[in-house]
Amino acid sequence: MKDLTLALATGRTAKQAIALLEKAGIVFPDYHNKSRKLVMVDKTKKIQLILVKTADLSTYVEKGAADVGVIGKDVVMEAQPDVYELADLHIGKCKVAVAGFPETALEKNSPVTVATKYPLITKSFFDEKGMAVETIKLNGSIELAPLIGLSDVIVDIVETGTTLKENGLEVLEEIMDISARLIVNKASFATKTEDIEQFIGKLTEALEVEI
Repeated sequence: MKDLTLALATGRTAKQAIALLEKAGIVFPDYHNKSRKLVMVDKTKKIQLILVKTADLSTYVEKGAADVGVIGKDVVMEAQPDVYELADLHIGKCKVAVAGFPETALEKNSPVTVATKYPLITKSFFDEKGMAVETIKLNGSIELAPLIGLSDVIVDIVETGTTLKENGLEVLEEIMDISARLIVNKASFATKTEDIEQFIGKLTEALEVEI
């Protein structure tokens, strides 16, 4: 393979992606939990890895700073980058859900205020239900919003539900299941088609072994 640049978002999904890459025979010797390096190469020196913030990853791929990237389906849906989505990697599995106090009722005739970092997903969901919604965009500690009366409910990622329970909240409605996807820069796919297909093939084989 010729050189490819792979973007991973820092955090839990990156660790799972690295494990999948290693099963595919793609190993980055400099990657470890305590490393501060943001750019590294694999053992063959043919694939460059860059570690970026989740919110920025789709931009790196869309603009061509990375040829391929691993990112959650939720981010793809919210950011709507101009890229190809070529594979479901079956890692980073969780749900996007509406959560709030147990007694909260979601009724068509009652407008609802929602705190979320996913305004597009939120609007689409409530539009389909025919409900009027006011969205408050937040970037962190989403669970705080209903606790202090900033919102009626939240729309957020739910993995175990532990944080919700600890704050007296629960899932009211599930919106969708999500997992990490492989996204590809359109120009890179045109100029490095064989390299990218080989890369995807290795991951697919590793997934089949894992499954």
